[in-house]
Amino acid sequence: MPHVRVYIHLVWSTKYREPFLHSSLLRKKVWKHIKKNAEEKGIHIDFINGYHDHCHCLVALQSEQTLSQIMQLIKGESSFWINKNKLCKDHFQWQNDYYAVSVSKSALQNVRNYIKNQEFHHQTKSFEEEEDKLIEKYGFLKMDPPAKAGDI
Repeated sequence: MPHVRVYIHLVWSTKYREPFLHSSLLRKKVWKHIKKNAEEKGIHIDFINGYHDHCHCLVALQSEQTLSQIMQLIKGESSFWINKNKLCKDHFQWQNDYYAVSVSKSALQNVRNYIKNQEFHHQTKSFEEEEDKLIEKYGFLKMDPPAKAGDI
């Protein structure tokens, strides 16, 4: 049996960065569901939180898992669950793209604290500003939100 300890900080947004997750109560319900469902599928979520238009998730990657599998399971199932339970007045979707960075053991608590403090953090900084910081720090390309119907 392989012994693997790889932590990944995942960040993804709602489709068009719409503020679907507008209330703290709704977000807590969604994060709790994502964590429970992930655990049932063998995905260990160490910490999860976010804000009205995005989610942060610290995942312990297992040897047989890939990032794309994890993201498909988490995002696909959670958007289905949100819509099935009519938690949003409009049709809920996550954006296709996501960010993923590895986290060293020495940085785990800092990442947990960062994820934990999303509500406070976004009182002064938008997701776009946070995204710009991620892009600069890790050398990513910026994910443009897809054009809405009628924008073309």
